[in-house]
Order: sequence, then structure tokens, then C-alpha cells
Amino acid sequence: MRFDPFQSRVCRNIRNELSEIFMEAIHSRDLAPSYAIAKKYAQEGAEQSIKEYISNRIERYSVIITQMQSANIAADETYFIVLLLWDKELFFEIHEWLEPKWLKAKGTEKSILQALIRAAGTYILLEYDRDEGARKMAAKAVATLLQHTKLLPDFLNSELLIAKLKAVDPIPPKLGAQQLISKQKESD
Repeated sequence: MRFDPFQSRVCRNIRNELSEIFMEAIHSRDLAPSYAIAKKYAQEGAEQSIKEYISNRIERYSVIITQMQSANIAADETYFIVLLLWDKELFFEIHEWLEPKWLKAKGTEKSILQALIRAAGTYILLEYDRDEGARKMAAKAVATLLQHTKLLPDFLNSELLIAKLKAVDPIPPKLGAQQLISKQKESD
């Protein structure tokens, strides 16, 4: 069995619960609740694909929290967190991170957040071989990102992101989180 939240209610529940609790971990910098969710689903008898997904997610979550701590990144640094999540290919988590901010935003900020959600959604769809949906979502993201490129933080490397989305490249770009973390550490 392949881990596929589009086809399996159990997979969808696991993805959603892990992601939701990770949003809290970003604020608290405490992964204990994430470990509890992982333990709940990765019991004996669980499918290997489920165990691998959970293990992989927890490992990447741990890296994000460590990066935030080491570079002294606050949970209110929306775009910096997006960059960390993006470079760890936590695209569903980007959606979860940005959606509440998007719901509260207005005007151009709302459009930019929606474009980033769509960019992440493109890679979620590509991961599960939903190429047609990915193409449509990428086109919408690109249109908005091109319109507002100058308003995006420089560190997001929007040119690379737009190029990859235009090509609907299945290999997501690395946008430079490690370089930004290094700069952040130097300035502290």
C-alpha cells in the first residue's frame, strides 16, 4: 500500500492530525504532542507505508524546530517559516501554516498567501500523480506571484519558484533556507 491521503481516510487523518499538531509545535517548539500522534498511528500492525510516512514527517519536524531554535526564528516570522517548511518539502504543512493567515489577510497580502498555498498545493498534487490538477494550480500560483514579485521577501527566491512552477517541474526547488539560517545566526 502507498501512503495516499487522496485515496485513504486513514492516511488523510494521519496527515491532517500530524500537520495540525505540528502547527502548535512551531509556536511551542515542543514536539511531544507530535510524538504522541505518531505513536497512536504507528502501532504494531500498521502498514509499512504509514510507519515510514510518520517517521519521515517526525524527522523533518524535528529539523524545523531545531533550525528555529538555532537561528532564533520566532513563530510570527511567517515567510521565514514558509521557507523552512518549503526546503524540507513539507507542502501540506505550508498549507496548514498559511491558511489561517490567509483567512485573516486582506488585499495584496491575501493574494500572495493564496499564491504560496497554491504553489505548495502544486507539489502536493505532483507527489500523488495528480498532474492535471497540479498544472492548473501552478498556473494560478504563477499568475499571482508574477503580479506581486516585488512584494515577496527577497529571501524566498521567487524567480526560481516561478520558473519551477511554470515548468510544473516535479522536483521542488530548494529556496535557500540554509543560507538564510546561516545569515540569521551571523547577525545574532
